[in-house]
Amino acid sequence: MNSHQEKVAFFLPSLEGGGAERVVVNLIKEFVKREIKVELVLASAKGPYLSELPKEVRIIDLKSSRVIFSIPKLISYLMEEKPDIFISSLSHANLVSIISKKIARSKAKLFLREDNTLSLVFYNSKSFKTKIIPFLMKILYPYADLVIAVSNGVKDDLKKFTKLPENKIKVIYNPVITQDIFIKAKEPVDHPWFAEDCPPVILGVGRLAKEKDFPTLLKAFALVRKEIDSRLVILGEGEERENLEKLAKELGTEEYLWMPGFVDNPYKYISKASVFVLSSIYEGLPTVLIEALALGCQVVSTDCPSGPSEILENGKYGKLVSVRKPEDLAKAILDIIRSPKLINQAGVERAGMFEVDKIAVEYLDTIYGKKE
Repeated sequence: MNSHQEKVAFFLPSLEGGGAERVVVNLIKEFVKREIKVELVLASAKGPYLSELPKEVRIIDLKSSRVIFSIPKLISYLMEEKPDIFISSLSHANLVSIISKKIARSKAKLFLREDNTLSLVFYNSKSFKTKIIPFLMKILYPYADLVIAVSNGVKDDLKKFTKLPENKIKVIYNPVITQDIFIKAKEPVDHPWFAEDCPPVILGVGRLAKEKDFPTLLKAFALVRKEIDSRLVILGEGEERENLEKLAKELGTEEYLWMPGFVDNPYKYISKASVFVLSSIYEGLPTVLIEALALGCQVVSTDCPSGPSEILENGKYGKLVSVRKPEDLAKAILDIIRSPKLINQAGVERAGMFEVDKIAVEYLDTIYGKKE
């Protein structure tokens, strides 16, 4: 069979704004460009990225309130539609995919994308659901044809955690950089802090969740403000908003902090910020750090597992600091703000490693079995 006639189906809980969802949308666009028949199966067809999908993509909405409830409909889909290749993302959705495929006796080749450092997700969570997922992964992940890890750090962690053999895991970096990013980056920002002669703007981007550790960024910002008049903008939404607003008040920085929530176009802010900061406790392969490099932004990141040190090549393309150390973060931010404002040209070149078309070819070679 000609590989382009094979049907490729992607599975995700939804298209709510997140790194994994952005990656899948980027991959789908590239597959469609190559005239591959693509279907997107969603537990619930909602989220801002829906509008970005090419018209050629058939969307299957399983209309499930939770991913686990989508199993019966996913089984039906696999039995009736018979995709040749099935690509699932996010641990809980991956488990649902394996169970559904087994019950449906589907002959589809199953590829699981793993975005996170599992041991840290496990140790940093108190929820029963998160605690049981790694246990189920050990049992069920061997049934996949291949697990795609988004970084070497994620692969190493996955091997340790699931005991999967070397030949069952492959590292493919995320397809992050598209031409669209550079077009969107040129849009004006309608906020006074981004005007020409305003104080420097420190930018954080991500879900307002514990693992992103924005409290450390807020504390670092309070230290920076003691030295230099500056502003902090955090783009993203999440359950930690109230705690962050409360902390900003306690630190006396609330009037210098702006948190507009999820924005459709973070690139226009990234391209105009004085410094981009990633303060996470753990990551898989932080998409936004790569995007910041591509847009020539000076970057500071925690050296968290995993991804930042791989992306920045141990500090070659941006500053790396210890996790949960506001003083270290503040020092790195001040070093950048005090140095002349230059485009991070080396970072721009490094980001080229994550261009969508390059990564899409790697995915296609992998799923269609091109020999290394």
